[in-house]
Amino acid sequence: MRKELLDKVLSELKNVVSIEASAIVTRSGLLISADIPQQINAETFAAMSATILGASETATREMEKGTPKRVVVTTEKEIIITMGAGEKALLVCITSEPNLGLLFIELEKAAAKVKKIL
Repeated sequence: MRKELLDKVLSELKNVVSIEASAIVTRSGLLISADIPQQINAETFAAMSATILGASETATREMEKGTPKRVVVTTEKEIIITMGAGEKALLVCITSEPNLGLLFIELEKAAAKVKKIL
């Protein structure tokens, strides 16, 4: 039941903004739910996304700057965004969405839904 609800969150997100891939991941990097093309290794994507956010949290904690809301990795082609979705999970997406403001709003909504489900 929870799996279907989480899959629905990713599906709804994809219908609102331009997302190539998305996943819900445990904070330790295990894949919970994903909408990822076959050419992307979902398990590696999940693990590395959790590692990136975890490293950012460690760095900001060390500098006493608070907890990061999201980590944004920008490449020549796309953007990877990782953000917390409660204490247990992360929400990760790959996008080329030009309207980052809209994207961040929709990711916050999706993360809140994930937090309620888990």
